[in-house]
Amino acid sequence: MAEVPPVLLSAIICERIIFDKITSMPTLVNIIQTINAHRYPVRYEQVIFFCELTDGHGRTDAEIKLIDTNEDDKVIFSRTGQVDFKDVKQIVTLAMNLQGMVFPHPGEYRFQLSAQGQLLGERRVVCRKVEMPPGNKPERNE
Repeated sequence: MAEVPPVLLSAIICERIIFDKITSMPTLVNIIQTINAHRYPVRYEQVIFFCELTDGHGRTDAEIKLIDTNEDDKVIFSRTGQVDFKDVKQIVTLAMNLQGMVFPHPGEYRFQLSAQGQLLGERRVVCRKVEMPPGNKPERNE
């Protein structure tokens, strides 16, 4: 395994990715920067962590974490895996499907990517509590 961590080129959170069958080029759909919800905790059905890495040396250990910055950087989610670089100049694309993510309360969260035990970078997502407009609240049948 490699001892030198790769370089993170980009990290994006989105709802869906479409890969072209011919070119394998990705199209990111509904990039997520802010999550608005009427009540918390809120469950987000599908979140995809997309990133591109380069300057990797062989097989590299990697980890993605979802951190709650409002709770002293409490780890809400963590997943580990390996990335294989065949050439140091290669750009490797990772797309991790994270289904059923739960955000416990409004505030700031960070998706962090580490390799070889070193933080490569992070992507912030802000959760906000929003109120329904008065005319859009469901009426009660009495």
